[in-house]
Amino acid sequence: MIAVFAVAALGMGCALFGGSDDERVDSRDGFSAGNGRGVEGMDGAGESVAELETIYFDFDRSNIRDDQKPTLRANAGAANANPAWRTVVVEGHCDERGSEEYNLALGERRANAAKQYLVDSGVAAERIDTVSFGESRPAVQGHDESAWRWNRRAEFRVIR
Repeated sequence: MIAVFAVAALGMGCALFGGSDDERVDSRDGFSAGNGRGVEGMDGAGESVAELETIYFDFDRSNIRDDQKPTLRANAGAANANPAWRTVVVEGHCDERGSEEYNLALGERRANAAKQYLVDSGVAAERIDTVSFGESRPAVQGHDESAWRWNRRAEFRVIR
């Protein structure tokens, strides 16, 4: 009986335990889709385009570094110049330090900070979705700063 309940509870997701659709963690892929607008393109299926470059963050921070602002301004210009990009997906990533839950939340804060910068630069908020992959998709394998610095990032994809 307990096993049946456990399987049913897993199938029902966070709603059983009071989680909202706006802050859900998908245990299959290990990501958090923070804005509740659906997960189309949120599994990494969005298209990577050369016009949108990755930005990087300091350890345990989600604020936009001064040296990353020109890249974000260029990304905003590219998004505004390409109305065929129905949605720009901002993916927040972390290095391997910290718990899975903490890194999902940090990745979400990073994605939201990048989104806010794009919105402040003139990109319509309705065209931007965010997702956090936490530490689950490292750009570089390794267990020291030479790898971690490349994993603390926000990547950009488009859905046409």
